[in-house]
Formats: sequence, structure tokens, C-alpha cells
Amino acid sequence: MRLRPDHPAVTDDDRPLLTPRTVTAAVAGAVTFVLALAMLVITPPYAIQSPGPTVDTLGDAPGTDVPLITVEGTETYPTDGELRLTTVSTRGGPGFPATAAQVVGGWLSGTTTVMPREAAFDPEQTREDVEQESTLQMSSSQTNATVAALTELGYDVPTELRVAGTSPHGPTTGLLEEGDTLVSIAAGAGPTELTSFAVLSDVLADTPPGSTVTLGVERAGEETPVEVVTADDGDGGSLLGVMISPEVELPVDVGFAIENIGGPSAGLMLTLGIVDMLTPGSLTGGAVVAGTGTVDLAGDVGPIGGIAQKLAGAERDGAEWFLAPVENCDEVTGAVPDGLEVVAVDTVSDAVAALEAVTEGRTGDLERCPAP
Repeated sequence: MRLRPDHPAVTDDDRPLLTPRTVTAAVAGAVTFVLALAMLVITPPYAIQSPGPTVDTLGDAPGTDVPLITVEGTETYPTDGELRLTTVSTRGGPGFPATAAQVVGGWLSGTTTVMPREAAFDPEQTREDVEQESTLQMSSSQTNATVAALTELGYDVPTELRVAGTSPHGPTTGLLEEGDTLVSIAAGAGPTELTSFAVLSDVLADTPPGSTVTLGVERAGEETPVEVVTADDGDGGSLLGVMISPEVELPVDVGFAIENIGGPSAGLMLTLGIVDMLTPGSLTGGAVVAGTGTVDLAGDVGPIGGIAQKLAGAERDGAEWFLAPVENCDEVTGAVPDGLEVVAVDTVSDAVAALEAVTEGRTGDLERCPAP
């Protein structure tokens, strides 16, 4: 090869090696490579929610031969069918960043939701904070599920209502302290002894918001009356704005083998798993039923996040029926996969009644979500 100073590099047959087209292609390839690399490593300010695994509460813990729920101290009964708790896989939080490629893939997916990071995570939280909160929520959910299930079955579950904290700017802020025990409540009549959370819940449900109630509070070994003006629960009843950490005396021992799943939304399906194990016959009638929802000590079912992803995960794993909190029904509209029937429930009793209706073929009157 020879070089001529007045021409680009050429071969012996005088054909240029670097034509404008070649240069353009090389530059485009380099830009594409840089963009592709950026897509892999850049962490945009978004969180991604996608369908997570579902787990049968009547079966073994994933990857083990250990039952997910064990009950000792009373008779249990064989069952069939499945009661699947549903989960959401979330990326984009502290310690689990989402890449630009994952965000774009989420926008293109029909079962994934992309949202601003701050809509899913507290910007001040660390990875350890998120994991600790999620673990505590699951632990509380298991306690609530056990109490709610045993109460549904008619067991007496003595409970001390310990104060774990108060809601910011709530009616009991500055009046109740962490470690207080609520022992009674007087709402327009004589005091009612608070032997369980269900008793407190029933009294507050019958008390109009803005009422002045007197709480009997045990603090440092002495009982003290505390007057509180209640807040509105949105259903005509009252709220105290207090977080309860119950001390319960369980008549039977219930254990859970759950790992790598956090949060409070497994409460409903854990509750139903316990009820099914302690009830003769099959609560599902052999059907595959999935669901979600928080459960409090009184058996009330509360709303959760990621309902669309949980519906998709349930259908993927073979569910025929899905139990959803009433308060999530608006989000269910337009998100129900073909072949999945969604039933709205407000309490554990509602959920048990719905499963009995499915088992007996009486599904025509079930409250659907969304309404047909």
C-alpha cells in the first residue's frame, strides 16, 4: 500500500478506505453503543412495580418441605385447593436501583407500573430502613392474621392493647405515650373494658366523629383517664389515631415459615389459611383462590398497593378467583386478566362467606370488583 499526500488512505487499486458513509456508520455505531451502555447503568428517578411470586398458604414455604403455616394445640383438618397470597416486585428504591432499560421496559409492559421514585419510597429511607419496616409489617401482619382467624372461629383471644405510637397531628398526639396500655373506653355511656381490639373497634365504629371519649390508660402501673376528641374514620365512625402493638394470649400456637416477603398485605390470605386448617372440609372447594389485603385485629380488611400487578401474578399462577379489598375496587377496573373473577371483601367474615359461596356454587350474588 502507498500513501499520497493529496488523498485519503487508499489501496493499490485506489479505492478509499474511509468514505463519508463509513465514517457516518462508525459514528452512529459508537453513539448507539454509548446509549446502550447508558441504558444499562444510568439510574433514573423512577420505581418499577411488576408481578411478584404468589405463595399457597395451605402448602409448603417456597423451596422447602416445611409447611408455610403450622398450628399446634388443637385439631387441624386436611384440605385441598390453594389460597395464594400475592406479591409485588418493586425496583428503584435504596439499594435496588432501576436502570433506564428497565424503566423503558416497564413503560412498554402491560403488567408493570412505572412511577416517580418518591411515590414508592421515602427519600430519607436507607435500604436497611426499608427492609426493617417491611419485616416489621410482615410480623405484625402474622399476629393480626392469627388473632383475626381465631376470633372468626369463636376462640377467646385475650389481648392487651399497648400503644406503639400516635399518628402525626392525630387526636391522641401528646395525650398517649408509647408503652401505655388501653384498658377501657367510655363513649357516652359507662366504661367498656377493652379485652380485645375488636371491642375497641366496635365502640369506635358506633361513635360519631368529633365525640369526646374517655380512655382508661395504664401508665407506669397506674390507671389514668385521658379525654380524646375523636377523628373521622370516613364511614361515620371514629378514629383515635393510635398505633397498637398487641400483647396477645393465644389459645393455640401458630407459626409461619415466610422468608423474603415483607409488608402487611398478606394478612387476609394468611388468615384464611389458618381458618381453612382449623375447619373441617375445604374452604376453597378445590379451587385456586388468590387474594390480598391487610387485616387488623378486629378482622377488617384494608387496602393495599400494586393491585394490578397482583391480579396479573394471580392469573399467571392459575388462580380462578381473587379476593380484593373493597377499597381497591376502583383500581381493579380495567386491570382484571381474562379468566379471573374478582370478589370484593371488607372483612374476614366476608371472605369466608365468599369462599363458601364459591364452594357451593352460589356465586351469583357475590359482590364483584368491579361491579358487572
